[in-house]
Amino acid sequence: MANILIVDDEIMVCRMVSDKLSSLGHSSTCMHTLSSGLKTVFETAFDLVLLDVHLPDGSGLEALSQFKSSDSQPEIIIITGEGDTDGAELAIETGAWDYIEKPLFMKEITLQVTRALQYRREKKAFRPAKLLQREGIIGKDPKIKACLELVAQCAETDTPVLVTGETGTGKELFARAVHANSRRSKGSFVVLDCTAFPENLVASMLFGHRKGAFTGADQARGGLILEADKGTLFMDEVGELPLTIQKSFLRVLQEHRFRSVGGQQETVSDFRLVAATNRDLEKMVGHGTVVRKHKRYSKTDECVNETTTDSRAGEAKPRDELHVAQSLSGP
Repeated sequence: MANILIVDDEIMVCRMVSDKLSSLGHSSTCMHTLSSGLKTVFETAFDLVLLDVHLPDGSGLEALSQFKSSDSQPEIIIITGEGDTDGAELAIETGAWDYIEKPLFMKEITLQVTRALQYRREKKAFRPAKLLQREGIIGKDPKIKACLELVAQCAETDTPVLVTGETGTGKELFARAVHANSRRSKGSFVVLDCTAFPENLVASMLFGHRKGAFTGADQARGGLILEADKGTLFMDEVGELPLTIQKSFLRVLQEHRFRSVGGQQETVSDFRLVAATNRDLEKMVGHGTVVRKHKRYSKTDECVNETTTDSRAGEAKPRDELHVAQSLSGP
């Protein structure tokens, strides 16, 4: 059972959310102003705060860091007005777990609360590895250390991971580090460069194909998803994946079942996904080139690393940002 603080000036919203949390086995406290919410969070330990942006005496966004700095350091889910995308993005950048838009739907509340609390439990249970395998990642910059701590944390779970950053910031190095330090380290690290193959070949590369499924398919092929069974599938530049393939792959990611091109039977593959991109996926959603919003991956944490490796100098050098974000894309 978790202890959850709800800070919202709409009494009916508070009651509705409180009732739902109670049905999930959690206890909750409702406050209707920013000042009373801050006072309460510093007096009582909470696991999670549901924080409205627009409160009578101030902005929940501006006070987010104060809630996070309380002794219990609760996770924060921001409640925003419908269509307030700027506020939602700012909430994530400021350190919120995620955001929920009004009008509130209980299914969304349940999903985000469950995931936030799951992450909190994993974070509390996490113990940094004494010796982290970090081949190719060099330097002692504090930001590199912070990223490596997050890599170690990601390696403790089986949830998908998204690594974002400009070309040349070492995204694949961090992806390999997640794999090398995970329970799947003895399995294969299978790479798919989503920019390297035309659309008509990507499906065959991922899912495999039956003999004779298309012109040139002289023999059956298992595909990269099957090859990554018991290991890690690394999809580099995932933002370039064709839209039609994205839709098919989302189902595979949720169920870990797939059907080869031309095949009739489903195959199971126990793989862990690590993806990387140098694209702004949120903007691509707006352009219709990415199936689902980045927020749906429910980012659990993020590390910003402004350094990259330079093998010639033998140490890290200032460079573009690299974001390592653990993500959940399924239950």
